[in-house]
Amino acid sequence: MIYIDNVYAQEVLDSRGNPTICASVFLSDGTSGSAIVPSGASTGKREALELRDGDKKRFLGKGVLKACENVDTTISDALIGSSPFDQGLIDGILKDIDGTHNYANLGANATLGVSMAVARAAAKSLKIPLYRYLGGSNAITIPVPMLNIINGGSHADNTVDFQEYMIMPLGFDTFDEALRASAEVYQHLKQILNKAGHITSIGDEGGFAPNLTNNEEPIEVILKAIEAAGYKPGEQIAIALDVASSELVDEAGIYHLKGEGKKLDSSELVGYYEKLCAKYPIVSIEDGLSEDDWEGWKLLTQKLGDRIQLVGDDLFVTNHEILAQGIKGNIANAILIKPNQIGTVSETMQTVRLAQRYGYKCIMSHRSGESEDHFIADFAIALNTGEIKTGSTARSERMSKYNRLLFIQKDIANAQYLGRALFDKSFL
Repeated sequence: MIYIDNVYAQEVLDSRGNPTICASVFLSDGTSGSAIVPSGASTGKREALELRDGDKKRFLGKGVLKACENVDTTISDALIGSSPFDQGLIDGILKDIDGTHNYANLGANATLGVSMAVARAAAKSLKIPLYRYLGGSNAITIPVPMLNIINGGSHADNTVDFQEYMIMPLGFDTFDEALRASAEVYQHLKQILNKAGHITSIGDEGGFAPNLTNNEEPIEVILKAIEAAGYKPGEQIAIALDVASSELVDEAGIYHLKGEGKKLDSSELVGYYEKLCAKYPIVSIEDGLSEDDWEGWKLLTQKLGDRIQLVGDDLFVTNHEILAQGIKGNIANAILIKPNQIGTVSETMQTVRLAQRYGYKCIMSHRSGESEDHFIADFAIALNTGEIKTGSTARSERMSKYNRLLFIQKDIANAQYLGRALFDKSFL
């Protein structure tokens, strides 16, 4: 019998230079697996707890030595001797020894790191790829990327309100063709911004962060870049937005679009989106209303839910119980999947299964604080999410996921890239 022989963690740095956990699991047959946990900047208040030390003398209080100690002691003691091949059992143990609904004791960064490391060690022990171990023979769908190429909001220091302007390369037959087209659009966008006199510095996720005059100008510039690269907007490459509106709302429920000098209530903001979607080839809006504005979300879903993808991130925080409430209330039609919002591999899978059962689309997602770890690339294929959000074609912590998908595409004989089939005709 192969069993877990040792578990430990160490403090490493993420793409923003902040500390995070690298968890390692060693098995009795000599194999091992490690995983680095990401961290978000724009976070939902109902996310699982990311445990930080709070010692201002180290990393401005962002150290994770306490979380590492929890892995080295409490978690290690509980898992040593267990089989690594029962992911649900392992993750259940982690949940039980923490004893809270949001991993407030151990830290979700500690539990997720160990959970991912166990899965990786088990796959290596069986000598199969991680996507195959977690997804079986049905893991064949290469996800459509949502590439963040202009940053705003909390991801960049500029005048743009919306957090992410993304492109979705839908009109292609394979992932490698779609990624090539996206990279070409990104490079043409850089040239266009340079020519217009904008500084082409990039935000946390590799997108450019120009100071533009309003929230529509980034869309206009991206459309020019698509055409300059030789592609057709709306037919081959569409637009997606992450508004991150929880960052824009005040206590009275008024949304402040400071870049445009506008103050809008929920219904006015929904009307604003309707006009944008009528004018531009937008196929997806993420976090269009704040995480607490469920009535606004209901109205948004009524107005646009049959036309575009409406993604809940802060709204659902990868939590199957919150998602169930959304399904019951007919709120949104898609969910962003961030494993560190919920704390373990198994709970992430539980949320994806629920979403897929009720026809909600799933987008596997990175965080703004990332690493070279490409776990989510395998995870997206294992769960057949069909979409992945992992930044622009810049910065190595983003490219590690795209390059991993390129390799997996070669591995899977019957790999499928959904492209246009991702959305029914009413979306395009």
